[in-house]
Amino acid sequence: MELKVFTLPTCPTCPIAKSIASEVAQKFGIAFREVNMATDEGLSEGLAHEIRSTPSIAIDEEVVVRGRLISKEKLEKEIKNRIDKWKERAVTQQALKNY
Repeated sequence: MELKVFTLPTCPTCPIAKSIASEVAQKFGIAFREVNMATDEGLSEGLAHEIRSTPSIAIDEEVVVRGRLISKEKLEKEIKNRIDKWKERAVTQQALKNY
């Protein structure tokens, strides 16, 4: 699982979004990456995710926030829900193998 924050150097709220996302990623032990949309590579990746404003946050390939801040609590809930779903699938797959 990877948490990506799409930023621009001129964005006044991007440092806050980056800090929140970094803390949440560290708490859950998942990868964290900042994507600077002021670079050609960052712009290309942002446009591939249909991101046109910052800050935006994606978990793996799913954008969960576009052009606004999200609270630390809401982002933690998003991550926890995905981890719980992953665990459920793993348990189900193991049960099917043992059946």
